Amino acid sequence: MLKFIKHHMDSISGIEIYPIISLSIFFLFFVMLLVWVFSYSKDRIKELSDIPLNEDK
Repeated sequence: MLKFIKHHMDSISGIEIYPIISLSIFFLFFVMLLVWVFSYSKDRIKELSDIPLNEDK
């Protein structure tokens, strides 16, 4: 079964770019997420973490 898939994929021209694009999108997403997490306001994080403890309804 794997030989059939591999042979079929080899017959498609330009298929080698798709794994590179997929890895780039994956890497870029997690780098952007990491930048967002480290640049998020500490005050806002504290405010959001206190929400479950607030008894104001």
